[in-house]
Amino acid sequence: MIKTDILIIGAGPTGLFAVFEAGLLKLKCHLIDALPQPGGQCSEIYPKKPIYDIPGFPEVLAGDLVDNLMEQIKPFEPGFTLGERAETIDKQEDGSFIVTTSKGTKHHAPVVVIAGGLGSFEPRKPPIPGIQDFEDKGVAYIIRDPEVYRDKRVVVAGGGDSALDWSIYLADVAKEVSLVHRRKDFRGALDSVEKVEELSKVGKINLITDAEVVDLKGEDKLDAVMIRHKDEARGEEFKETDNFIPLFGLSPKLGPIANWGLEIEKNAIKVDNTYDYQTNIPGIYAIGDVNTYKGKLKLILCGFHEAAIMCQSAYQRINPDKKYVMKYTTVSGVSGFDGSKKEAKREVVKSIN
Repeated sequence: MIKTDILIIGAGPTGLFAVFEAGLLKLKCHLIDALPQPGGQCSEIYPKKPIYDIPGFPEVLAGDLVDNLMEQIKPFEPGFTLGERAETIDKQEDGSFIVTTSKGTKHHAPVVVIAGGLGSFEPRKPPIPGIQDFEDKGVAYIIRDPEVYRDKRVVVAGGGDSALDWSIYLADVAKEVSLVHRRKDFRGALDSVEKVEELSKVGKINLITDAEVVDLKGEDKLDAVMIRHKDEARGEEFKETDNFIPLFGLSPKLGPIANWGLEIEKNAIKVDNTYDYQTNIPGIYAIGDVNTYKGKLKLILCGFHEAAIMCQSAYQRINPDKKYVMKYTTVSGVSGFDGSKKEAKREVVKSIN
């Protein structure tokens, strides 16, 4: 049985920052995540994509943001249960909770915080016969490490930001990049569309519109894809390739958490107020993209704010007889559980007689 002060379900940016805010209050945290590493979507889906709206960072790669957060919380020695999904929750007589994972690991805490982003994700797979036979043999629905495609022939399918951005990125990595989209118009950011068009003109991206991939060929691995054009005169063509990456988005699902008795609204957890982001079950909080309330904005920076507010409420729940007086880190510094201490140098004032 793993015991902690605050049990956080979801190790994305919001969950990780909650560890820091809890640490300032001398509260220990343990995180559960179904993914094999911390970082949530930032690590799993777009580690190499830049983020532009993190305060103090004009531009930061999603993966680097996660690395920085991990470094920031290191002094507070959080625990991690990774590669396991939170399955069940049982409330105890004293008001605390026991959360059991898909592998039977039990966690006990007086406060549970759900910071699972948009929930668990499943890729939207194109209806191509036998596509599952080529998964991990040339077909991938998420790009985790772009270097896998170094000097390879790659066919990307899709018309959104993910397909556009990865085609642009892989243009400098892969031997050949083809982007296939069933329409002529793209749903992505205008600058990304213009960049793809520019790269197409200079031959760095083979742009194929009004077409879709309808079949895959290969024995032990993918060797080629069949592309069907809307223009009947062009018909169908086989294109040799090493990799096929259909990027049609991900379907978010709350998973087992949806059965915990929480108030759900449009696949998100409703919080009673923005005073502390507590759910309809006292002691269970929801922060980040997983929650919903009037005026909600699904931004990482908003998740950071919610984490800070939530921790104040969690402290009072865990320590009902204590009154916490907030001090700015510029004044109090940061004292880690590992004995480390960060604080501003104090000026020595010398009195003159």
